[in-house]
Amino acid sequence: MKSKNVKYWIWLSKALGFGSTKIKALYELYRDITVFCDGGEKEWQFSGLFTDTELRHLSNIKQDAADGIISRCDELGYSILPIDDDAYPKCLRAIPNPPAVLYVWGSLPDVDKSDTIGIVGTRTASNYGLKNSYSFGYALAKYKFIVVSGGALGVDCASHRGVLAANGVTVCVRGCGINYPYLMDNAAMREAITQKGAVISEYPPDTPPYPYQFPARNRIIAALSDGVLIIESGKKSGSLITANYALDMGKQLFALLGNNSPENEGSNERIKSGAAKPVTDFLDIVVALRKTPDEQQDEDDIPLDEVEKIPVKSKVRRIKPEKSVKKKDKGSSKQEVLSKKPVHKEITGFSQDAETVYKYLSDTPVSIDKISQDTGLPVNKIISLLTQLEIYDLIVSKGNRRFALK
Repeated sequence: MKSKNVKYWIWLSKALGFGSTKIKALYELYRDITVFCDGGEKEWQFSGLFTDTELRHLSNIKQDAADGIISRCDELGYSILPIDDDAYPKCLRAIPNPPAVLYVWGSLPDVDKSDTIGIVGTRTASNYGLKNSYSFGYALAKYKFIVVSGGALGVDCASHRGVLAANGVTVCVRGCGINYPYLMDNAAMREAITQKGAVISEYPPDTPPYPYQFPARNRIIAALSDGVLIIESGKKSGSLITANYALDMGKQLFALLGNNSPENEGSNERIKSGAAKPVTDFLDIVVALRKTPDEQQDEDDIPLDEVEKIPVKSKVRRIKPEKSVKKKDKGSSKQEVLSKKPVHKEITGFSQDAETVYKYLSDTPVSIDKISQDTGLPVNKIISLLTQLEIYDLIVSKGNRRFALK
């Protein structure tokens, strides 16, 4: 149901402040927020939620103050999503201090029903960090993950651009108003994001980027994500704030293995403490977070020269196919051609289960369920193994969850 209470929630965010826990309390206490807003000071006091200072703010800030913001959003083509709207993300509503409203440029995807990953890291990323940010964004987008990040320089932008190169969906959460001219070198990137995803903020469109707003912004990135990946983070990096939010929310935390340079001290420390799972390629995240294992990636192969996802551990040597031979039938003068056997490649470096699945496959497409039934391996593991084999160009998806030798 589309909420008609946008004006009230904008007013409350101005009166109570962004990130106030009282927003969630009001949402849970009042089935219709108009009862509270129109009830006046008597109703506000009766609710028992507010300090004297908050009550003064509610009295001093007029509800009409929201009208100018609504008009500005209409002018700019932004939508406003209040907390009581059905389209407001449930995962965001679940945190202790959800935004009263989200300002949205583009189309906010249904993150509650999608696989999502937050990618964060330093603004001063090394070439290694930038390359991996782009690669993870690209590959995960190909696997239908929605990538959430903050649009900042360095890791954030590289991951967004990777998603865009894969024609995927990404959400950029700004720490200022959507329309504020901040980081204008990335303006074209933000506009491109809105073609399939969204640029969002809890702040009105023209709000400047005050320093305290960026740590607050990070709770939204964590809330919208099933897990958070850190790519290069120093000890004092803001991305660790996002990591902490993710852990507090019970989300999975990942960190890219890095060297001992200062830009990796924060992320490496999370790995050593056991808070973050170390990752070397995007498949670690796909296997850990996939909510919808029945869905497969695009039919197009992921260009490995672009993704460069992991060091190649396997050596593949092609075995020459057996030549067709002619054999005379003793009881007939007719000749018949013997059928060719399936052409497998000799592989090394794969797990025993991966080799089992590979040797099971033939030129005839077979379903994942059939592979699981005949090999005794669980479906989720089969999916992971098939993904690895497909990445190495050993097998091919034939659609409808069927695979065959390539």
